[in-house]
Amino acid sequence: MDEIKDTKKEKKSIFVVEDEPDILQLISINMEKAGYDVKKFTEAGPMITLLSRQIPDLLILDLMLPDYDGLDICKTLRNDTRYAEIPIIMVTAKTEELDIVLGLELGADDYITKPFSPRELTARVKAILRRGKRQIENGRKSIVIGDIMTIDPAKYEVRVRDEKIALTSTEFLILKLLAEKPGWVFSREKILNVLWSDEKDVFDRTVDVHMKNLRDKLGDAGKLIKSIRSVGYKLEV
Repeated sequence: MDEIKDTKKEKKSIFVVEDEPDILQLISINMEKAGYDVKKFTEAGPMITLLSRQIPDLLILDLMLPDYDGLDICKTLRNDTRYAEIPIIMVTAKTEELDIVLGLELGADDYITKPFSPRELTARVKAILRRGKRQIENGRKSIVIGDIMTIDPAKYEVRVRDEKIALTSTEFLILKLLAEKPGWVFSREKILNVLWSDEKDVFDRTVDVHMKNLRDKLGDAGKLIKSIRSVGYKLEV
C-alpha cells in the first residue's frame, strides 16, 4: 500500500483550462495517458480558486475563455510570487506571430496553435517538465556572476544583489545556459535546441521575447546579457 501511495505522490499535476469540451477531453486523455494527474476546467474562475489550495506542475491555458482573457490570467500569475514559476503553455486559435509574441511577452513558456497533434502537445509538456528535472540533476553548485548575481541550479533560484528574482522555467534555463559559459556566444538555434530539442518548430523571435523578459526581470544584471547582431546572445562578465 505504501508503494502505491508513493507512486501517486510522484505524479506531476497539470491543470487544463479549455472551454471547448472536445478539445478539453482530447488534451486530458492524452495527458493522463502520459502519466500526469489532470484537473479539467471549462472556465478560468474555478481553476483560479483551486490555485489557492493546489499549485500544479504545469498549466495548459486556452487564451479565449468565456469568463477571463487568457492573456490577463497569464500576466496575473506571473506578477504573483506564489504562482510566478508555474510553467504555462498557451493554446490558441490565433496563428499570427504578433499574438503569439504577446503571449510570450506576458510570461507563457510555450504555445501551441489549433488544430494541433496530441503527440506534439505531449512532447512539449514533457520537454518543459524535463527542464526542472535536468536543472536539479545538473545543479552541483551555485554560479556567481561578479558581485551582482548568484544562480543556484539545485534550488532553482536566482538572486540579484541578494534579492530573489522570480523566473519562469524557460527564463531560468536560458540564464543558466549563458552563465555556465560566460563570454560564449550562443546562437538562437542553439538556445532553441537546448530548450525544445527537435520537438517543435518555432520562430527565432521566441528566443528574443524570452530574452527581453529575462533582462527586464534581472534589472541591473540584465545589462550583462549582450545581443550579438544576427547571431545570438552571450553573458558578458
